[in-house]
Amino acid sequence: MKVEDFKASVAAAEPPGGLPLTVRALWWDAKGDWARAHGLVDELETLDGMAVHAYLHRKEGADGNANYWYERAGRSFHRPALEEEWQALAEALLAGDRGA
Repeated sequence: MKVEDFKASVAAAEPPGGLPLTVRALWWDAKGDWARAHGLVDELETLDGMAVHAYLHRKEGADGNANYWYERAGRSFHRPALEEEWQALAEALLAGDRGA
């Protein structure tokens, strides 16, 4: 799925079927349901899951918690705007790129 199609799918009531948890979390975040998004990655012990988890805590304003998850994901914060970080995560995860 292309990121443009993914973004457009947010108009629906539910995310498209077959998406990985990390991508579904970004979908719910874009839909405005931070808690549901967080619930999908809260205990997901993958690098991708931890990267999305970090983004969500950054969005929440919990910088210390976000930094913890960025470290666990093996990365440092590198996007100046939340929208840019969401876009980069979505593009990489939809493409199957492990460097999301």
